[in-house]
Amino acid sequence: MPGRRDLLFLCVANSARSQMAEGWARRLAPLGVRVYSAGSEPGALRPAAVEVMAEVGIEISSHTAKAVDSVPLERVGCVITLCAEEVCPLVAEDVERLHWPLPDPARGGPPKAELSRFRETRDELERRLRAFFKAS
Repeated sequence: MPGRRDLLFLCVANSARSQMAEGWARRLAPLGVRVYSAGSEPGALRPAAVEVMAEVGIEISSHTAKAVDSVPLERVGCVITLCAEEVCPLVAEDVERLHWPLPDPARGGPPKAELSRFRETRDELERRLRAFFKAS
């Protein structure tokens, strides 16, 4: 797929997991790879996602939730879906697809443990993305 080096993280709301993945990937991706995130039903960026990413020096507070049709899909060579308990959106069939089913840290569990759930998701995304880019 010549000219299709870009990476898209996709989920439903584009409010937490995909936003954190975008932040990590922008830090870890090789030069020339553009990184996007989007959702099938964009919501609002979760403050807890902003907070836990800032803890590791990654600023995502200016990110906004985006719809899939705002992404230049003709440039995307790989789509990583992050849905676990919800139905993930689908995009073009002529791209590499990976599915990393991570539970939504904003759902379930006591509110007092929310930051802990977001940190676990952040750290798992870092681990997977380091391995992804090392293998690329």
